[in-house]
Amino acid sequence: MIGRNIQKLFGTWTAEINTGTLRCDLTAGFLGAILVLPQAIAFATLAGLPPQYGLYTAIVPCIVAALFGSSRHVMSGPTNANSLALFAMLSPLALAGSQQYIELALMVTIMVGVIQAATGLLRLGALANFISPSVLSGFTSGAAILIALHAFGTAVALDNPEIHGSGATLGYYFLHLHQIHIGSMTVTMVTLLTAILSKRYLGPRIPFMLSGLSCGLLAALLLNMAPEDSVFSGIALVGTIPSAWPAFHIPSINWSQIPELVGIAFALSIVALGQSISIAKSLSLRSGQLIDANKEFFGQGLSNIIGGLFSSYVSCGSLNRSLPNLEAGAKTPLASVFSALLLMVMVALFHDILGYIPMPGIAALLMLVAYSLLDIGRWKKLWEQNRNDCLVAAATAFATVAIRMEVAILLGTLLSLMLYLNRTAKPAVRLMGFLSRDPDRHLEVIDEVNQADQALLCPQITMARMEGDLYFGAIAHVSTKLSELRSRPDSPKHLLIMARSMNFVDLPGAELWEQERQARIKMGGDLYFHRPRRDVIKMWRKTKFIERLGEDHIFMTKEQAISTIFRHLDHDVCRKCRTRAFWECQQIPPPDGGTTGK
Repeated sequence: MIGRNIQKLFGTWTAEINTGTLRCDLTAGFLGAILVLPQAIAFATLAGLPPQYGLYTAIVPCIVAALFGSSRHVMSGPTNANSLALFAMLSPLALAGSQQYIELALMVTIMVGVIQAATGLLRLGALANFISPSVLSGFTSGAAILIALHAFGTAVALDNPEIHGSGATLGYYFLHLHQIHIGSMTVTMVTLLTAILSKRYLGPRIPFMLSGLSCGLLAALLLNMAPEDSVFSGIALVGTIPSAWPAFHIPSINWSQIPELVGIAFALSIVALGQSISIAKSLSLRSGQLIDANKEFFGQGLSNIIGGLFSSYVSCGSLNRSLPNLEAGAKTPLASVFSALLLMVMVALFHDILGYIPMPGIAALLMLVAYSLLDIGRWKKLWEQNRNDCLVAAATAFATVAIRMEVAILLGTLLSLMLYLNRTAKPAVRLMGFLSRDPDRHLEVIDEVNQADQALLCPQITMARMEGDLYFGAIAHVSTKLSELRSRPDSPKHLLIMARSMNFVDLPGAELWEQERQARIKMGGDLYFHRPRRDVIKMWRKTKFIERLGEDHIFMTKEQAISTIFRHLDHDVCRKCRTRAFWECQQIPPPDGGTTGK
C-alpha cells in the first residue's frame, strides 16, 4: 500500500530502484554537481545576484522538480536565459545585487512557481505548444548576444551596474576602452583557451568548463601577487560564500510593486516553461520516455515555490546538465537528487576556496555559453527551409536585444501566431477534373495552366476541393474564390465541393455556404457536397443549413454524387457536349449520331 502511494506521488520509477540504478544515478549525479558548480556561480552573476544564490538554485529546485516532475532525466536549476531575463526585467526596479533586488527576485520566483503549478493543475500544458521553436531560437540567440555583451564588461573590468540597456552598455564600453584591465583580460583569455582546448582534445572525460575555470583561478592567484600598482593585479574575485545551505526566508517587498511583478512573473513563466518542456521532449526522443506536460509544469512550479522560500531564484530544466545526465547513464530522477546533495557537500567543505574564483574567469565561461547558444547551424536551416520561421526568429532575437525580454517573447509568439493565422485564413479551393478516360479515372487538381486544356471538364458542373478549415478568418478568401468560379465565362451552374479536407466550419462558415447555395440557385443550378466530415455535418445541423440544403445533396461516394447530379443537368446541353466527362454522358447520344469525346 505504501509503495503504491509513493508511486502515485512521485511516479512509477520508484518501483525500479535497485542497487544498479542507484550506482548509475550516483555517477551521473556526481557529474551533474561538477558541471553546475561554475555554471551556477556564473548564472547568478548574470542574474544580478550574489554568486551563492546560483548554488542555492542548483540545490532545492533541482530536488523538487526531479521528484514531482515528469521527466526522469531533466535536471533543473539556474539557466542563462532565466538569469538574463530576470536581470533585464528587475534591474529597472532595483539596483542589481542590492537587498531590495534580492527580495524582488525571490518574490518573483514564488509567483512564477504559482503560475507554473496552476498551469499544470488546470491541465493547460498544451499551451506550451504555442511557443514555436523559432521563437525560442530567436530568444536564445538574442540572449546569447546579451550574455556576450554583459560578460565582456566583466572580462575586461569595464562593467558598470548603473548602465542599463544594450545600446547604453555598448556605448559605455566604446568610451572607456582605454580603461581595459590587462590582468582581467589575461585571466579571461587563459580561461577561454583552456576550456576550448580541453573540450577539443580531452573530450567529456574532463569537464571543459571546470578545467578552464581552474586555470583561470590559478592565473588570477598568480597575477594578484603582483604589486598593487601593476596592470596585472586587482583582479576581482567572487568572495567568500557565506553558507552552504539555502536558508529559509520569506521575501519582504513593497506590496505596491505586486501588479508590476505579476507581468514580469508571467513572462518569466513562459520562458522557463518553454525551456523545460522543450528539453524534456528532446530527451524523451532519446530515452523513449513519455512526457506528461501537465505533471512537468506542476513539478517546475512547485520547485520554484519552494525554491523561492529557500533563497533560490527562477529555475527550469537545464540542457547543459540534462543531456550529460542522460548520456552518463542516469536511470531515475534520483540522479538529480544526488547531484544537488553532492553540490551542497562540496560547497560546505570548499566554500572558502570557491571564494577565490575570478570574475573574469566566469565571464569567459559566459562567452563560451553565448557562442554555443547562437547555434549558427540552426539559423542556416531556418533560412533554407522556412523563411517565415526565420523572420519570426530574427524579430524575436532583435526584440530580445533591443527591448524588454518579456515583450520580446510575447512579440515573437504573437508574430508566429499571426503568420499561422495568415496561412489558415487562405484555405485552398482547387478546381478538379479528369485528365484521362481510363476506367479508374481519378479527379485531379487542374489549376495548373498546362493542364487546363487537357482536362475533361463538364460544362454544367464545377467540381472543386476545399482544403482547410472554414472559419471567420477565412471567409473573405473563400468567398472570393467561390465568386471567381461563378464569374468564369460559361461558368457551370452546379457546384460539387469535395469536402473531405474541410475539417471545421463555424457559424460564419455555414452562412457562407448558404450564400453560395442561394447564388447557385439564382444561376439555375445547385450546391452539393462530397464526403463532408462528421463535425462539419454536426455544425450544419445546428445552423439548419442541412434542412435548407437537403440531405440528398450530400454524398459519401464520388460515383453516387455524379450519378445523382447528372439527373438534374440540362440534357439538351449534354447532347451538344463533345467532352462527355462522365460515364453517364454515354447514355445521351449526340445530336449528329457521331462519336463522343474529345
